[in-house]
Amino acid sequence: MAEITKRQTKNGDIRYKVVIRKKGSPTQTATFKRLTDAKRWERSVESAIEENRHYLSSDKKAITFAKMVDDYLAEIVPVRHTRKQSQQAVTLHLNWWKQKLGNYLLLKVTSKEISHCRNLLLNEPTCDSNGRPLLDDNGAPKKTKGPATVARYMASLSVVYSTAINEWGWLEVNPVKKVAKPAEPRGRARFLSDDERERLLEACEQCPNPILYTIVVVALSTGARKNEILTLEWRQIDFERNVIRLENTKNGERRALPLVGKAYDLVQDLKLEKCRDTDYVFPRPDGKKPVDIKRSWLWAIEKAEIRDFTFHDLRHTAASYLAMNGATLAEIAEILGHKTLQMVKRYAHMSEQHTISVVERMNKKIF
Repeated sequence: MAEITKRQTKNGDIRYKVVIRKKGSPTQTATFKRLTDAKRWERSVESAIEENRHYLSSDKKAITFAKMVDDYLAEIVPVRHTRKQSQQAVTLHLNWWKQKLGNYLLLKVTSKEISHCRNLLLNEPTCDSNGRPLLDDNGAPKKTKGPATVARYMASLSVVYSTAINEWGWLEVNPVKKVAKPAEPRGRARFLSDDERERLLEACEQCPNPILYTIVVVALSTGARKNEILTLEWRQIDFERNVIRLENTKNGERRALPLVGKAYDLVQDLKLEKCRDTDYVFPRPDGKKPVDIKRSWLWAIEKAEIRDFTFHDLRHTAASYLAMNGATLAEIAEILGHKTLQMVKRYAHMSEQHTISVVERMNKKIF
């Protein structure tokens, strides 16, 4: 809101004082000899405020993009991202943005620069866990970053901007929100058929690594993620209540998993038989770290002659079996630990027969 006040000086001269107040922006004032100049300045400042070009203090004008990222990594990441993997991922993402835009003044980074970087990301090679690009013998990318990966890079940066706006007061507008994320493909929903499941379990029982069978059964029974299972400790299992308590999940929330049936029996037997000096349920031989099942898993998949199937697909398989046995999408989301139903909609078609039976029962009752 702008206000122009006509004033008279001690010498009798006329002056026009302009005061511009807008929520979220500092108050702007200026004085002019002519009314036309006052109105022209009013229009230009209000336009600049709308475009986030309003006048800031000199210290804010000097803030660089690199400083914003460095402050976030130092102050915010250790507090908000308690999981080591989450910290590593966010750090990887933000260091990439810093490499591209670090020398820019923060106020000079617009949605145009963000959009340009998004396009660069889509053509960059994928990286290993240490951030090193995966290249073939000729130096060409083995695989470029997919839409989902680029979207995660953009999401990490968007949170930094939100912090700079809401907590530090450095900006008014988040340029990342103006840039469209690349379209992501539909979520993968590969799951085992009954025949494949029997072949896989049989192969796991024959595997030289005897612990693989129990791990796979737990995965199929609970829908837990691979890392959640392998890092499981005995203190997290409540045998009296038949429940596993996950304390540090991917989305940062605690989650309880039912431990019943075959999975319960196998884990119980493991506790009785494997009396080792270790906290891990599935330890490597020295007990100091979780077991590495990469080779054992590949051996079992090949032995069972199953194609296009990853360990994470056991999670999809568990969700699919739940849907086919009458679980609602809300129940599946709770078991898998999803905050919204969007991630589990891929299993909706599998619960059609259950839905039909529910409607049939309702019709019989009321008609």
